[in-house]
Amino acid sequence: MSSPVALNMDMLRQALEQRRAERLISLYADDAQIQVIDKNHQPSSPLILRGKPAIAEFLTGMSSRDMIHQISDEIVGIDRISYTEACQYASGERVLSASVMDLRNGKITRHVMIQAWDE
Repeated sequence: MSSPVALNMDMLRQALEQRRAERLISLYADDAQIQVIDKNHQPSSPLILRGKPAIAEFLTGMSSRDMIHQISDEIVGIDRISYTEACQYASGERVLSASVMDLRNGKITRHVMIQAWDE
């Protein structure tokens, strides 16, 4: 019986903090799903992205913004990771998000993100 494969948190952190979309996209399973809850996508009607193409478009857009990302408060397990992400745009506005990711064979299969930002 083979051992479970864990996702490398350092690789995830570097991909997010260095805004490396391709590396970040590679961490998701082909059938992954992202659920985003924020002011525009409230709990009763969250933004749901299904499959790698939709996720790639979302993550590429996020990575292309002129902002700093800082990951903290990580909790890492074999089948789940959670963390907070503090971001700041060049103009000074801030975003804070909390993420929980389910994993299978070292790939992200489900990502729930709750975010709030300055207005």
